[in-house]
Formats: sequence, structure tokens, C-alpha cells
Amino acid sequence: MANTMQPPPGAGALSPEGGKKDSLQVVRPYSEAEIGSAPEGAAETPAPAESPFDLNAAELYLNRELTWLSFNRRVLNEARDERTPLLERVKFLAIVSGNLDEFFMKRLGGLKQQVAAGVHKTTVDGRTAQQQIAACHEEIRNIQQEQESIYRELLELLDAQGIRLVRYQDLETAQQAALRQHFFDTIFPVVTPLAMDPGHPFPFISNLALNLLVTLRFPGGTNWHMARVKVPVSKEVTPRFLQVGHEHTFVTLDDVMANNLDLLFPGMEIESCEFFRVTRNANVELDEEEADDLLEMIETELRERHFAPMVRLDVGAGMNPTHRGMLAAELGLDEDSDVFEVTGMMGMRDLFEIAFLDIPDLHDEPHHPVDHPRLTTDRNIFHIIREGGPVLLQHPYESFSTSVERFLRAASRDPKVLAIKMTLYRTSAEGKIIESLIKAARNGKQVAVLVELKARFDEAANIRWARRLEQAGIHVTYGVVGLKTHSKVILVVRKDYDGLRRYAHIGTGNYHAGTARLYTDLGMLTCDPDLAHDLTRLFNNLTGYSPPPSYRKILAAPYTLKQAILDKIDREIATHSALSQGLIQMKMNALEDADITRALYRAGQAGVRVDLIVRDTCRLRPGVPGLSDSVRVISIVGRFLEHGRIYYFRNGGNEEYYIGSADLMGRNLESRVEVVAPVEDAELRQELRLILDVQLGDRRRAWDMLADGSYVQRQPAEGEDARGAQEMLIELAEQRVQAAAKHRQKKVRRRLVDQFRQRLAPDH
Repeated sequence: MANTMQPPPGAGALSPEGGKKDSLQVVRPYSEAEIGSAPEGAAETPAPAESPFDLNAAELYLNRELTWLSFNRRVLNEARDERTPLLERVKFLAIVSGNLDEFFMKRLGGLKQQVAAGVHKTTVDGRTAQQQIAACHEEIRNIQQEQESIYRELLELLDAQGIRLVRYQDLETAQQAALRQHFFDTIFPVVTPLAMDPGHPFPFISNLALNLLVTLRFPGGTNWHMARVKVPVSKEVTPRFLQVGHEHTFVTLDDVMANNLDLLFPGMEIESCEFFRVTRNANVELDEEEADDLLEMIETELRERHFAPMVRLDVGAGMNPTHRGMLAAELGLDEDSDVFEVTGMMGMRDLFEIAFLDIPDLHDEPHHPVDHPRLTTDRNIFHIIREGGPVLLQHPYESFSTSVERFLRAASRDPKVLAIKMTLYRTSAEGKIIESLIKAARNGKQVAVLVELKARFDEAANIRWARRLEQAGIHVTYGVVGLKTHSKVILVVRKDYDGLRRYAHIGTGNYHAGTARLYTDLGMLTCDPDLAHDLTRLFNNLTGYSPPPSYRKILAAPYTLKQAILDKIDREIATHSALSQGLIQMKMNALEDADITRALYRAGQAGVRVDLIVRDTCRLRPGVPGLSDSVRVISIVGRFLEHGRIYYFRNGGNEEYYIGSADLMGRNLESRVEVVAPVEDAELRQELRLILDVQLGDRRRAWDMLADGSYVQRQPAEGEDARGAQEMLIELAEQRVQAAAKHRQKKVRRRLVDQFRQRLAPDH
């Protein structure tokens, strides 16, 4: 793969003296023998007396936005990879398109706001907002070219499997007639053509909606007129792909409309029909400090987002230059930089409709989460946690429904449960979370829920949940002003036989049944009294008034988490020696915080081995001689979205494992409420160790990051296991269930034998 990351303008390649060289020195990725073991000689590498590197130098840091786009190249590779089942390849193509839409709305929208506000501050990697926009635009155009190339390839492969995505004009006359009638009967009534002339001002254009720009004139007339027609793709109206007959043959709705314009403009002469699509900025945030009602403020933000400024214009290839310029001018966009010409299908995120076709042979092997082997249905879940110790949950390998949802469902029904407290960042309509909370309130329990209204793109849903919970008599709060509450915690207070006991769930993922089947996440069910004490203090801080609390065990942002991570990195440096090598291993979605990156560089200089499993954004350059020789960064892209967070420190042999909601990003560490908790149970730590080792040893789904920021995908050698880490973890979850079942069968058989012997024993 070509290098996608370059030093910022004016910055040279890395060298210990900070000068320029012709190219970056890139060390090789770890060999197979080194996966899961220390690089040879790393423990003997002494920390330099004085660093030859300026750790504040911009060229040491990769750009956040560009590294995120690089992640999307890795996702796009799954659409190109012939080892991926065909309809899964189509799915990955749709994912990349949807990701880029959100990137424009969130990230580029924010950068454009900085430019408009005259902000000239540079990022840690030395780029201004305008420089970042220009670099991102260039990279996105390259990704778009790859998308279109892969799309053409997939069309041929789909056709060979009997799935045809065809043009309306290529259909038989009878098929065209049937589609025309379908359009006239079920779609035409909701379509509204909008003229554009002095009496009809330029119409409002919806975010991400596909549009027809029609040029036409009256019969015998000389003047050309223009009209805009919105393609009404939605769950309520119609899908994008219309099926032809009973076969897997599909035509896009926009193609049908473009070929039946006489229904929309009867009697008019049509000169041309061109396609365009716009993307609006999603960064519309009001001042919380001045808001009287946070819920009302978020509702206002949602209304304003509907009318937010444009950040991108997609146009069909070959659009009339005059029309293109007119659209850019009307939308307030720069025609040279903000307009993207699309050669293939516009709005490829709609390919999800094709990707979800029910053809098993063209999909991954079906995956059915297993029930956690300890959470047997014959026992009360609180008794299992109290008597057997904490439980580590691995989603989607283990069922969310029979673990987390069961935990809440049991709390809502158990007469001994007195109170439930919970943070809710995102949830789903198909899940049982909301129903359990409402049932708990109706059963007389004290229920308090912190609903994060500012969860991006879920604001409207969270407002609905908040109101529904309030109507059920639940205490609903919206968190701390100025902070997003991103933690994933549940606290249940229960009156046990020996007094009050608090049970908790601490997770890395949202309480969302849908994403729990698609994201890899971790959770822990526990009744540890110190963790329960900490969560009680956390909720009191979130729902009431109190100074930043001190905690016994948890690390919480924005108060203690960042400094604790920095201190643990420094401790690893201090305890590192030839006899006791320092080791830091972190699995996260993103490494963006400059202070954490700088600390990891110091660890690398000292010879501490640092293994980073980073899904997308990563500022650190691994493998730079003299700076990060002992640091490696891998990224895993597979059928599930990697989402769990694990933080490990060898600590001179007194190992520490943590899981939680926080990535190592400035926003997570400094402007969000996050919870990271220690995992102290020996068996649970072994499970986390296995996850880290399996992922670090992945030879199928893992990508090694090079010092220049580019990635190289690992390839299994002959005779090596060709499965990725996710496939292995599926198998391991199934093996745990089988082993537990055999163990239970042995216990039952042993008990039956003992009973039989007792019956045969002489009567004493």
C-alpha cells in the first residue's frame, strides 16, 4: 500500500538530530518469533543520558485526521480482499462511504469552523486547520478513486452470482413498464419538483439527500429552465434499490426517476438530468453555560443542524461546468476544493441494501453469541457474582442479552433490589434496557439514569429515551455542564442476607443491543466493595453537587485518569532494567493525546517494550531508530468493529490490567466523564492476557504500522493459522462453553455416583 501519511509542510524526515533526510528510516515489523515476546536485546538497552530527539518536534507526531482516513483505507481493503465473502465486500464498501460522510460532517465541518473563525493555532503535528482540510481533501479523492474501482470490480462479481445492478435503459420494455408503474403508484405522489427562477428561489437541500438537477424548457420555447427533484429514499418511503421482478436484479430509484421525468414535467422538453448530493456541517453547538434547559438546548441544536452550512458537494461525472459552478455558488462552497466529482455510484452507503441480501454462501459464517458459561439460568445472577467472583464479558462472542440485559432485568424484578443507577450514552429500540429500567421504577425501586443528550447523531433518540424514562417516574439527569458522560456503568443496590451489597457492571461499549453484536467490547460484573464505593461517589458527583471525588480503585476522567496513565508509564520507565524489562500494552480505538504520546516515546527511548493495538487514529510513529525501536503499533480490521479498551502495565512483576470506556484522546481524558477499572481477579486477568496475545499474534487481520505512518497487512506464512484474531476468539468462546458443560456433567455424574454409593453402604 502506498504511504498515506506525510510529515507536515516544511517538516523533514526524522533523524536524531532533527534535521532532514531524503526518506524516513523505517524499521521492519516484528517477525513471527517476536510476536508475543520481547524484541531481542530490548531489555539491555539503557535509557539515553540525554534524548537526541526534541519530543515537542512536530515531525514526531502524525495527524489525527489523516490517520483516521488511513484507517478507512484499511477498511476499504476488506472490500478489495478476495478472501472476504462477496456480500461482505459490498458491506465494507458501504461502511467506508458512510464513514466519509460522517467525517465531513464532524471533522471537516469543525476544521472549516476554525478557518472561518480565524483560528491559526497549529496542531501538535504542525498543521493549521486549512492545511489539514487540504491534505484531507487530497486523501479523500484518492480513497474515492479506489472505491469506484472496487465498485466496478464488485459489479462483475455480483453479476456472476446472479445479483445484477443494472441501468434502467438496459431493461426489457416490459420490465421498464412495471417499474414506471410502481414509481407512479407508490413514489410519485411524494415527489415535489422545485423550479429555480426569480419567482422560485434556490430550494433548501437536505443533508446527504440525492438530487436531480433537471434542465428543461416549454415546448417551442427558447429559454432553458432548471428544477431540482429530491430522490425520496427513506425507510418510510422507498429503498434506493428497486427490485425487478422476483430475481436479484436491481435498479436505483434515481435512475428510474431520471428516465421517467415526463411524469414529473408533463409536456416539457428535457435537455439534461444531472445528479448532486450535499453534506452539511454537524458541529452546531450552543453554550451550555447559558442554557436554562439542556434538553431544550439540544433540541434547538438539532433544528439548527438541519440548516447548517454545507461542507461538501458531490456531483456526477461530466456535469455541465456552468451548472456545477452555479450549485457551488448557491451552496456557499469553493468550486475548486469543496466539489467532488463522482464517476460511479453516488452515495455508496446505500449499498447496505445489497450487502444484507439473504444469500448465506456470500456472507461470513453465521455467528451466534454464546451464553457466558458461568451465567447459568438455574441460579440468581446476583448469587453467581457474589459467590463466584467477578465475571468478564466478551462481546459479541458472548451474548449481551443473557448477560448485561439479564443483569438489569433481574435487578428490575428482584424484590431485594432497592436502587439502580446507570449512565446511558447510546441505546437501541430493539434492546431491553429501557423496558427494564421502567419496570424497575414501577416495581418501586429507586432508579436514576444519566442520559447523555450530546451523543453525536444519537441526540434525537436520547431525547426520546429521556422523556420516556421521566414519564415513568425515573430520576433523569443530563450530566455535568461542559462534559460529556461517556462512561458505561450500572450500579445496583441490593439487600442481601448479610446487609446491603452493591453490584456493578463496568463496560467498554454502549448499552446497545445492536452494536453489541457488531462491536468487540468488554464488560465486568462485580460486587467488589471498593469499586462499588467508587461508583457510588461517581454517581453522586454526576447527579448532585460535590467537588471532584477521590477514588479507591477506578481511574476517572477528567479528574484522575490522564495523570494516572502518565504516572504508570513513568513508573514502567523507572522500573525497567535488564533483569526486569518494562512492558506496556494498550488496546484502544485511538491514541491522539500528545502528552500520552510523548510519554510513550520516553518509554521507547528507555527501552521499555510498548505494544499498541490501535484501531484508527494514532499520532505515534513506531520503529524510529533511537526513539521508538521497542514500540510497535498494530491495527486490526475484521468482521467486527474493534471497540474494547485494555490497559496493561507489567509494573516490575506486579501486573496491572484495566478495562474501561476511555480512549487516549484529549477529549476523552480532559472533557468527558470516563471510567477505567482495574481487573484484579486472576482468572479474568488470564482472559485479558489471552485476548492481547491473540490479537498481537494475528497473521490475517492485523496491520503493522511503519514509522512513516503507512501500514502493511500481515500475511500468514505457509502452514500458519490463516484465521484472524476475531475468528479465534469466536472459537475460544465456544470452547469455554463446551469445557464448562463437560465440567458440570462430571460434577453431576460424581454426585450421582456418591448418592448410589451411599445407598449401597451398610447402615451404621
